[in-house]
Amino acid sequence: MSTGELLSVEPLELKFPFELKKQISCSLQLLNKTDSYVAFKVKTTNPKKYCVRPNTGIVMPRSTCDIMVTMQAQKEAPPDMQCKDKFLLQSVKTNDAASPKDISADMFNKEAGHVVEDCKLRVVYVSPPQPPSPVAEGSEEGSSPRGSVSENGTVNGSDFTQVAKGFIGRPEALEKSAEARALLSRLTEEKNNAIQQNSKLRQELELLKREGNKNDGGVSLVIVILIGLLGIIMGYLMKKT
Repeated sequence: MSTGELLSVEPLELKFPFELKKQISCSLQLLNKTDSYVAFKVKTTNPKKYCVRPNTGIVMPRSTCDIMVTMQAQKEAPPDMQCKDKFLLQSVKTNDAASPKDISADMFNKEAGHVVEDCKLRVVYVSPPQPPSPVAEGSEEGSSPRGSVSENGTVNGSDFTQVAKGFIGRPEALEKSAEARALLSRLTEEKNNAIQQNSKLRQELELLKREGNKNDGGVSLVIVILIGLLGIIMGYLMKKT
């Protein structure tokens, strides 16, 4: 902010979010710090490039005035986004109850003895605001718990349950993940095969028990081996579920 004796000017840098082939505007506010009427005039080093509304006017005592500076659409960007354009705002006390139509170029002529206050403004190009990035697929929120899957494609019982619940609750993720469908299918098939083998071993065990009773313990070693195998299979099934 400029703190001159007549006017306070804010901001001292005209910041334009530069975009090619687009008209861009920024605002400037003047505050009359005196009890007098103050006339102002805005000049620029590149008048064809900018439109200032109003470029002249009167600021009443202890009042404010807003100025809109519009940069015309540009066909190319300057090197390194640096702009050398500058503005000069001149202000001078005027007669009470003066109107904008009373403003003349002679009022800002220092050689004629008028006390003119100058405020220099520079132009700065800034990058336009970027839209928020969409959430990418496979982000933390929607990703599947891949860490629970081992290198050989098997999972333990608790991980399998979590994977299954996750994909049941997110049908859209299940449809998009061929890998998950293949994993679930393979685990289901392994579980069904294990159940069938367990049932077959139980039948054979019952048969051997009946024959063992007839043969007075002749096959006790075979029974012990089958019981051990059955225990291993049951343990495997318990881990799966």
